[in-house]
Amino acid sequence: MPILISRDTTCIVQGITGREAVNLTRENLNYGGLKITGGVTPGRFGRDVYGVPVYDCVRDLIRAQGQPDASIVSVPPRFTRDAVFEALENGIRLVVVVTENIPRRQVAQMVELAGLRGARIIGPNCLGVISPGEAKLGGLGGPAENTRQAYMPGPVGLMSRSGGMTTEIASTLTASGLGQSTCVSIGGDAIVGTTYAELMPLFEADPATKAIAIYTEPGGRMEAEFSEWVRANNTRLPVVAFMAGRFMDEMKGMRFGHAGTIVEGKEDSSAEKIARMEDAGISVVERIEEIPVLLRRQLAEQGVAL
Repeated sequence: MPILISRDTTCIVQGITGREAVNLTRENLNYGGLKITGGVTPGRFGRDVYGVPVYDCVRDLIRAQGQPDASIVSVPPRFTRDAVFEALENGIRLVVVVTENIPRRQVAQMVELAGLRGARIIGPNCLGVISPGEAKLGGLGGPAENTRQAYMPGPVGLMSRSGGMTTEIASTLTASGLGQSTCVSIGGDAIVGTTYAELMPLFEADPATKAIAIYTEPGGRMEAEFSEWVRANNTRLPVVAFMAGRFMDEMKGMRFGHAGTIVEGKEDSSAEKIARMEDAGISVVERIEEIPVLLRRQLAEQGVAL
């Protein structure tokens, strides 16, 4: 059983008539599994996108199509908070926010409301979630044909701050014969709705997941929290991590690609994060192609048949 989404998940797309959302809708429909019951763009009621009906608001969509499990939010940054609030206040429990450049204060407000409503946000500035062979929610892998080449069902849970590197690592695992249970692009901003540590209990409880791979970067405290969780909970899952941006350690204040990867002090540096993870029993590799090699070895040591 995958985490977060499955072939039974129903979803809506907020901002569905925008260019990026149109592409996301096509890609998710073509991959199969996910049931997109409708989309929302104010003032566009009565239209459709690849056969998906468009409504003016989430409330009207739900009245016509029933309660969805999830929403993909792809609207301009100045409207994103309102769109996420609308989804949460209408009972949607999983919201994937692909939009980037949202003010940090607004992201914090979105995350706080999600907590109050018992919901979960993935992102912002992310490519979403995929459970290979089941469904995908967002843009991971791009077109369906490419997604099927990069991802395949298997025992490895994957988490990454980079959407592109999620697919890169999944493709490396797939090429080595190691499939994935669920892959999550958590987002590259300083504040995200769901961190590595918050996803770990879901993977821990998933019998289909036998190991974890993560892609991580300098900046922020997510890796420290993740290391603390692994140590405190004595996880059954072997974890292999790849740390990008090691060259940033001597470049205080430099941003590495994502908004959240700003090294402001020693604790944000790649060296410090690597030390913390290794101290918690997490294996850290220097090259991505080492991930499947080490995972196979660790799974074999645990007696997991592949």
